[in-house]
Amino acid sequence: MTITLDHIITSGIFSLDGQNFDVDNNVWILGDEREVVVIDAAHDAKAIGDAIGDRHLRAILCTHGHNDHINAAVELSDLTDAPIFLHPDDAMLWEAQYPEHRFDTDLKHKDKIRVGGSTLTTLHTPGHSPGGCCFHLPSDGILFSGDTLFHGGPGATGRSFSSYSVILDSIEKRLFTLPKETVVHTGHGESTSIGGEAPSMPDWRAKQE
Repeated sequence: MTITLDHIITSGIFSLDGQNFDVDNNVWILGDEREVVVIDAAHDAKAIGDAIGDRHLRAILCTHGHNDHINAAVELSDLTDAPIFLHPDDAMLWEAQYPEHRFDTDLKHKDKIRVGGSTLTTLHTPGHSPGGCCFHLPSDGILFSGDTLFHGGPGATGRSFSSYSVILDSIEKRLFTLPKETVVHTGHGESTSIGGEAPSMPDWRAKQE
């Protein structure tokens, strides 16, 4: 059965360390004509629900706990009864947004998530945040990288709970080992590929020195 991928962009505020930023987020809806998962329920539960349509939402997958990636998750869960998945190392970020509502399921490295006859593999990629995760769909050569890897570089560090050296290790050991042709769908901005980004690792490493 053919896997389908829908993409919408939602807009809102990212808040951390007492600062607010206007952001546009990529929301990815993966599945088939019967069931889907949402990767990063950002800003607008109604728009995401409209994009899902009458399909069954199996899970809301959070690449990490920054508020701009989760701030529509609980409302979308309430609308659909879908469970929310997050790595527990980002629980403190989740609790800043939802102090009275815990996410449903702890993500772990190499967890398998089935949808539409295909299987996503969870890759724990800390650095942008301690519980940052990516989701790999090897059958279709796709990676959903959240804010771990972008077109042109790693995700932002220099904020609370982040580490430049850790994110580079995550990218090198868990992402750049994937096939070069793997398409990378990011949390913000345009998509890229593993082969397009991997040659830049020496330059990124040099910035540590």
